[in-house]
Amino acid sequence: MTDEKSPRISPRAVMGHNGGPTLEKGHSYRTFMWRQAQKQLLPNAVPLMVVRMRVKRAAELGMDYKTYASFRQYSGQDILGLLFSSNALGILDPLRRGPAMPTKEREALERIENAAKLVLVHAPLTPGVVAEANPVIDAAGTAPTLRESWSDTRVRLENFARAHHVSGNRLVIVGDAPLEQDWTAALRAAGYLPADRYFPHRAGTSAI
Repeated sequence: MTDEKSPRISPRAVMGHNGGPTLEKGHSYRTFMWRQAQKQLLPNAVPLMVVRMRVKRAAELGMDYKTYASFRQYSGQDILGLLFSSNALGILDPLRRGPAMPTKEREALERIENAAKLVLVHAPLTPGVVAEANPVIDAAGTAPTLRESWSDTRVRLENFARAHHVSGNRLVIVGDAPLEQDWTAALRAAGYLPADRYFPHRAGTSAI
């Protein structure tokens, strides 16, 4: 027998090891550094063709590229519809001005392509009257009220989206009141835009 010690074999030398961090002392730090190195090996830039396609899609939805890209990244999917409140569309005084949206809002909706244009209507407006007065929209429904519970609000929103064949996470909500911003979480929507961001001519007039 000899007193020679057996050579220590590094876990990295074992057949089949993926080159990841060892489980020895300092494991957490090595894991962090290993993941950072992996990220550096991955392409950081989105291919130009993809960027062009997304710029075009953002324009179809009436959004700037950065806004659209953030919603797409959050949802993991393309945006297939916009859900407006009647407030966001400027239908605020139906008794005096009638149920038709103002000209600039209507023109903005007319420019939307390949996306559902949905509206939730606050009382005293009714969905049928608003839909008839605004043929540019695809469908109208009754907006949740403050009297409804959170679960009732969620069910109302989900049923409305489902009825028009768009899942909540592929919708962006455009609103003009704190209550309407809450619809985003209830529906698990891709995102929320205040009306004064979606309609630039409304800058400084939003209730948010």
